[in-house]
Amino acid sequence: MRCGKCGARMRRVHRTFLERFRYMAIYECRNCDLEEAAPRRYTYHFGPNSRCPSCGTFRVTKLKERDKIDRMHTGFFNLMERLAGGQLFHCRFCRLQFFDRRSRVDQKAAEAAATETAAATITDPAPTDARG
Repeated sequence: MRCGKCGARMRRVHRTFLERFRYMAIYECRNCDLEEAAPRRYTYHFGPNSRCPSCGTFRVTKLKERDKIDRMHTGFFNLMERLAGGQLFHCRFCRLQFFDRRSRVDQKAAEAAATETAAATITDPAPTDARG
């Protein structure tokens, strides 16, 4: 992995006992000490908007009926979502179908959030002296 701030290689660090339940791994930058965590997949089932349970992307499409070609996500959470009246969604990146009761994220809102995140990571250049 590469650091999102400085671009240096990141190293894996030890997790506490409670962090083991929430994160698959925690990485730390060797140069700027920035920490990034990789969440566990079951955390994708919680939150306000629908996400792919495999890759975590918000870019999912709603299906009217099950596709016989792409695989269906199995598991306890998918069964509970189906029984709770969830709708059928499809991830175009994983080619995975799953049930979810939450609504899709608005595309414009997702792009705005991505733009804000990218703008926050870019640092302003140092001011230059105007010596004449």
